[in-house]
Amino acid sequence: MQWVLSMTYLWLKAGHVVFVIFWMAGLFMLPRFFVYHQECAIDSAENAVWTDREAKLLKIILWPSLVVVWLLGLALAVSIGAFGQGWFHAKLGLVLALSAYHVWLAGYHAALAQGERRLTGKHLRMLNEIPGIAAALIVILVIVKPF
Repeated sequence: MQWVLSMTYLWLKAGHVVFVIFWMAGLFMLPRFFVYHQECAIDSAENAVWTDREAKLLKIILWPSLVVVWLLGLALAVSIGAFGQGWFHAKLGLVLALSAYHVWLAGYHAALAQGERRLTGKHLRMLNEIPGIAAALIVILVIVKPF
């Protein structure tokens, strides 16, 4: 198995990066959708349109990308023996945190669809910085491998 993974390492890596880009794009878009969604009236047609857009983003881009990122990422980790390296543990922690953020966003979508508006637009805009900060830290960990 290890031999097969090392033979396909560059393809795994390319696929992983592509799906990370898709996932990150979705993680940036969804909170922005929430901001616009919250600004419309709960009983309006526009509210239903935003609910549908969010659901499609989750179903078509975010959930599939999350699954592929995890599968390819774990395959890459196995192929290079990363499980014993400190930088990988830190990266894994950040990816787990981003995955939890993703699940939280899906829950917030469900709340918005029910008419709940728990956060302000300002809070959602601030939350939109989470994926960017996490991505910067992950890239540093993967490229520099500081520990």
